[in-house]
Amino acid sequence: NEIIELFRAGMPLRKHRCRFKSYERCFKASEAVDCLHELLGSNQNFGPEVTRDQTVKLLKKFLKNHVIEDIKGRWGKEDFEDNGHLYRFPPSSPLKSYPKKPSCGKEVIKFPDWNEPKAGPSQEHIPVKSATMNSEMWYKRHSIAIGEVPACKLVFRRELTQTNLEEIWKSMALSRLQKVLGLDSLDEVLDAKLVNPKHIIQNVYNVTKQGIVTLEDKSKELPHWILSAMKCLANWPSCSDLKQPTYTGFERDVFKTIVDYFGQMKEPLLTFHFFDIFVSVLGLLQKPSKAVEALQISCLLLPPENRKRLQLLVRMMARISLNQDLPPLSESVRTRTLMVQAFSRCILCSKDEIDLDELLAAKLVSFLMDNYQEILSVPSALKSSIEDHVVHLQRVQIKYAGTDSDTTLPPPSFCHQITRGEFEYQRAIGSQEPLAALLEEIVMNKEISVKDKKKKLKQFQKSYPEVYRVRFPSPETEAMLFPEKTKQKPPILMWALKKPFQPFHRTRSFRM
Repeated sequence: NEIIELFRAGMPLRKHRCRFKSYERCFKASEAVDCLHELLGSNQNFGPEVTRDQTVKLLKKFLKNHVIEDIKGRWGKEDFEDNGHLYRFPPSSPLKSYPKKPSCGKEVIKFPDWNEPKAGPSQEHIPVKSATMNSEMWYKRHSIAIGEVPACKLVFRRELTQTNLEEIWKSMALSRLQKVLGLDSLDEVLDAKLVNPKHIIQNVYNVTKQGIVTLEDKSKELPHWILSAMKCLANWPSCSDLKQPTYTGFERDVFKTIVDYFGQMKEPLLTFHFFDIFVSVLGLLQKPSKAVEALQISCLLLPPENRKRLQLLVRMMARISLNQDLPPLSESVRTRTLMVQAFSRCILCSKDEIDLDELLAAKLVSFLMDNYQEILSVPSALKSSIEDHVVHLQRVQIKYAGTDSDTTLPPPSFCHQITRGEFEYQRAIGSQEPLAALLEEIVMNKEISVKDKKKKLKQFQKSYPEVYRVRFPSPETEAMLFPEKTKQKPPILMWALKKPFQPFHRTRSFRM
């Protein structure tokens, strides 16, 4: 509809003469081809790759569907040619109205402005409790005495550059592929110099939620009209891009357009360089799991634009083959066989084009259609192993004395190895100040009993004798912390001495 509107508005109309008769507001066929070809080339949905022959085919469709008519009012046949025949626009436009989405009647949800501060108490006035280490926390953390620590050193890894990461991805991917194929070397089936590690990394990380590769260079994307045609057949009959009524044989014309586009490519999607590596996978088809893994890794080596086109094409082929609602695209060949015959050559073929290429390609394409979801996804096992290896290389490691691992690594230039005695001295000096503060807190704490305080001090003295000796250099200083209380004898009852002594008198109960 957009192209028809632009074509009707931009096509110059003037007076022409034909066989001694004048016709108003018309145009020549060659003029229509010039105008429409320029219009399609400047449109973002088509682009400059549209040829003049494709423009003529589109004008034939215009004539058949009464977008244009000849000067005598005839239309309905595809006999439009790039010549001087005169045509005109019909009085009424054939454009169909666009479908409108029903309004749901709901209010638009307004998202909050993240820059506006939230209402409530200011963050500056929220009281924050300081985390101070008291004697109870110290007791929990240092309930176990520190044992002997063997001499060790830290090995700092050099920072990995982008080039290092690319080489890691390339080497580990090819190593895994060689192991899956069961080959002693990949030299006979693959030239490793032609493998671009940037393609592997982009195919792994630059993907959509559906697993389709995203391209940084938008000029390498498929034309919009080809994508619309592929979506139309893949989602038939519920195609969202189809906004006007179809005609008999419409699906066959769309299919022929897709076949013509992929058939005019100069190189197959799996490229000439990787032909041997993909053919070698055919020997693993009896072991489907091995073949799937080998094809997963092999497809990661492809240029991103090739991988994306392969993903879209094979997915369309699989959906068309399983779609029972789609009318037959051929009267003599089954739909699945037609898919393999139409696209196998544009997916895989050798540069020399030998006779066996078609058989090999058909066999591989059939396996691709049956397992395309797994094959054209990122191999999670390979990705995890490479990422774990990179993390291991970047991690700082502790090496103990006597181990022979990493002996070839040069020592860091910003540090030197020290003796065990120096290490113990630095450890004691470095931790002496906070430990002294902790000891002083135990001493000054009046909330704990004398018994608990003596217990904690005894534990501290056992764990850190040097710090304890500085605070209590002699037994006298320690004794001053717990002064012994002198026992006072109970006072003599003087009130009893003030009374006169009275002799013992028997009571009446003692009398006989």
